[in-house]
Amino acid sequence: MADNILKRLIDWRVGAAMEPHPPNETLLKLQQPFYDLLNKWYFRLEVEGWDRVPDRTCLVVGGHSGGALTMDAWTLVNAWHTHFEGRRPLHGTAHDVLMAAPGLGDYFRAVGVIAANRRSVSAALDRGEDVVVWPGGEVDSMRSWRKRDVATLAGRTGFVKQAIRSGVPILPVATVGGHDTVFVVSEGKWLADALDRVTGLKKTLRGANLPIIAGFPFPVAVEVLPAHVPLPAKIRTELLDPVEVDADPDRADDEAYVQKIYGQVEAEIQAGMDRLAARRTLPVLG
Repeated sequence: MADNILKRLIDWRVGAAMEPHPPNETLLKLQQPFYDLLNKWYFRLEVEGWDRVPDRTCLVVGGHSGGALTMDAWTLVNAWHTHFEGRRPLHGTAHDVLMAAPGLGDYFRAVGVIAANRRSVSAALDRGEDVVVWPGGEVDSMRSWRKRDVATLAGRTGFVKQAIRSGVPILPVATVGGHDTVFVVSEGKWLADALDRVTGLKKTLRGANLPIIAGFPFPVAVEVLPAHVPLPAKIRTELLDPVEVDADPDRADDEAYVQKIYGQVEAEIQAGMDRLAARRTLPVLG
């Protein structure tokens, strides 16, 4: 019964997030100096490849890291906002559980984050606004630290079908450093399985992991919602060559074609991550 109540609460909160919700411009302006400080001095962010961004609306696709606080995702969206001086919105996307969380979900909506589902993403793209998705979801953001430089799209091809149906190109993004902001000691699949046998929460939370992290301020913690302060790891990001998709919506049902595009995007992201990781001298320090 408890999981049914939680599911209804999540569905209700996420339902509100799927409606068009313009960002709070006042909040964006107020927080910009703080994010500028984080990008420049705390994460020492480097972003390259701006010349590869298509002139028309695109679906940005990449990986994100760092447990429940994916700072490589936040720094990318902020860098995009700064580069285009707010004239070209980029909507981040978030898991239903985060969008449903009181306070956190409200903040996400206020800064333009939308729910990571077809309805929300389609609506934004139809309005001519760019959207960034992280197909690997929690499998990606909560992967173990030893996999930090592995592109993890988790075999999820929905982004390819989305790009085809919306008639937009895919802009792959590679990034490293985000998974040095916290150390994921274990992905916690065994813990998620054990709790699921008792509560059935895996289906409700749409997640297979309950990661065990080591970070600040808790030396060891189980993280679903944020339970750490990100370490000042250097983040490097590269916008890669766009991937054009067939304009025929029926190609979204062509599994062979979808898998071909998926493989191309995944390979580009992995190659980009390999290049960026080769520049790293030490974890966190960069």
